[in-house]
Amino acid sequence: MNRLKDKVILISGGARGQGAAEARLCVAEGARVVIGDLLEDQGRALAAELGQSASFVRHDVTLETDWARAIAAATALGGLHGMVNNAGIYQPATLMETDVAMFERHMRVNQLGCFIGMKAVVPLMEKSGGGSIVNISSTAGLRGSPGALAYSATKWALRGMTKAAALDLAPKKIRVNSIHPGPIDTEMLHVRTPEQNAARLEMVPMKRMGTVDEIANLVLFLLSDESSYCTGAEVAIDGGSTL
Repeated sequence: MNRLKDKVILISGGARGQGAAEARLCVAEGARVVIGDLLEDQGRALAAELGQSASFVRHDVTLETDWARAIAAATALGGLHGMVNNAGIYQPATLMETDVAMFERHMRVNQLGCFIGMKAVVPLMEKSGGGSIVNISSTAGLRGSPGALAYSATKWALRGMTKAAALDLAPKKIRVNSIHPGPIDTEMLHVRTPEQNAARLEMVPMKRMGTVDEIANLVLFLLSDESSYCTGAEVAIDGGSTL
């Protein structure tokens, strides 16, 4: 259907999991994609798989210099029309188990990285005629999550940043929306035991994890012109989960 024909999309954390699924779908829908990640081998392999429609840049989202390099790669592909803030970390720990270093790691990657990214893409996106920013938050940013204090804090922050940025950027024809996944079948959940993950699924009415392709389809909708009147929205994709 080519819903992203001739558009350039930047995806942080794009080397594997949700980011890789998003990159594959964007290319299939006609886009040219910049894949940013610290996982160089996986990122370069994905870019090679996708051919001339994709390029890879080593990308630490906490560094403004790395965002500048990613923007330069998008410029080389012809502009920038969409960006997915997909990079994130998840290290579950309760309030009393969380030390300052752990809290700051989450804040730098999950919150500061998204802030730098949103700010960095605006000039080129505006020059390209506008566009769409999709921030990957979590159901932990809607309801909190037991045993994940730092992660929940940053995902709530990203939810608020999305709404504020949507108001700021609407006059520039840039939309900003957040996605809030529940448990998704990726390596991120390997930090919990199989028993813990099984217990989590008991709280999901659909009784299964989501897939990376289901997330990618929602990202595609928000990047495309099909969602042209959506900005500042928070979209849960969680199997009906109540926690």
